Amino acid sequence: MTETENIAYDVVVLGAGPVGENVADRTRAAGLSTAVVESELVGGECSYWACMPSKALLRPVIAQADARRLPGLSASVQGPLDAAAVLARRDYWASDWKDDGQVGWLESIGAELHRGHGRLTGERTVTVTGPDGVRKVLTARHAVAVCTGTRAVLPDLAGLDEVKPWTSREATSAKAAPGRLVVVGGGVVATEMATAWQALGSQVTLLVRGKGLLNRMEPFAGELVAEALTEAGVNVRTGTSVESVARENGTVVVVTDTGDRIEADEILFATGRAPRTDDIGLDTIGRDPGSWLEVDDSLRVTGSDWLYAVGDVNHRALLTHQGKYQARIAGAAISARASGTAVQADPWGAHAATADHDAVPQVVFTDPEAASVGLSLAEAEQAGHRVRAVDYDLASVSGAGLYGDGYRGRARMVVDLEREILLGVTFVGPGVGELIHSATIAVAGQVPISRLWHAVPSYPTISEVWLRLLEAYRDN
Repeated sequence: MTETENIAYDVVVLGAGPVGENVADRTRAAGLSTAVVESELVGGECSYWACMPSKALLRPVIAQADARRLPGLSASVQGPLDAAAVLARRDYWASDWKDDGQVGWLESIGAELHRGHGRLTGERTVTVTGPDGVRKVLTARHAVAVCTGTRAVLPDLAGLDEVKPWTSREATSAKAAPGRLVVVGGGVVATEMATAWQALGSQVTLLVRGKGLLNRMEPFAGELVAEALTEAGVNVRTGTSVESVARENGTVVVVTDTGDRIEADEILFATGRAPRTDDIGLDTIGRDPGSWLEVDDSLRVTGSDWLYAVGDVNHRALLTHQGKYQARIAGAAISARASGTAVQADPWGAHAATADHDAVPQVVFTDPEAASVGLSLAEAEQAGHRVRAVDYDLASVSGAGLYGDGYRGRARMVVDLEREILLGVTFVGPGVGELIHSATIAVAGQVPISRLWHAVPSYPTISEVWLRLLEAYRDN
């Protein structure tokens, strides 16, 4: 094994997923020399095993469900999906698990890619061991940004290794639909993958330890999604834990805490994420390997003046779009500090990721879709706000009825009664994923209710729910 001389850069980015790419984009735009280190595919989890392939799997499912709600069209879309065609389109959107395009983009902004496993080996230093065993020592004049993301967490169950369970990676990249699939979990990955594989021909059993689905959203979101999954043929079992798993003659055997025995061809565990920090050299800088990295609002690691942790690895908001937002903030903060410019760290300033606290949007691409931003009613009350929840039946909006017969959905806005602004908004129903950005603007902009009256929704669209929510607030 040989070792090269140190190569100095202004910034070294550890991890080339969407977050690392965006940090590099911002620091390069500011004229800072930037190295990016990646051990797998440039583009990261989102591009190959999460956002892109999962939404490519789900889009035909949602389109078919929408078509079935429309007379004149429903009769022609009653058959099963063409699973092979759906999977082929999924492969296209995952770039066939090749990163040439992403590498080309990095090159176009002038960032230098170093392939291999990167580890911190001291202050402002990252050592990269390449696929050929050659080592490079990269030093950063201004900052090292850790953008290594998270990995799926598997439970501590005897025999799990022999079962070869699916995680989110296998669920989004599988080459065929299993005949029977057990999904363990009740969050976003569990509900989305149950939706996709049931529609693609699997018989899905969803095992949820808690009382319901999507427990980080308003309770009605999980209720409506569970109801629809059941109608689609998914066997949804709440209040159920897995006691043991085994693979017998190729068949997965699951035993629950109630003693039930469930057989399947594959089992997916969607039971949480852990930071990919166990082997990046945190011990060399006095920090605990495998830990989440606590940061301030400029994404600088607490107690450091050179180390940044951006995206999922800081545990603030485990969402690709939020990580990219953090990356834009971090890149700007690194650039400002490098040039000696004052850092605007006040809430909503150019160098403060304030939205992580107050305005995180999310869409769950099930049927119906569930979308939210900001605080739920329970979260607002726990935070000590004096609030009121305003609910409205989305099916009562003309645009929803036109969208499809039998439309079911619900909307809620959480109003801060002291300031008369919105702290949170939740929509559940077909097509609401494209509605949530209006709510994000209202929450992030702290738009007063008095001004929202002047934001006139076009008729007849589902957006008219905004008027109905405001009327409900005024009249009660």
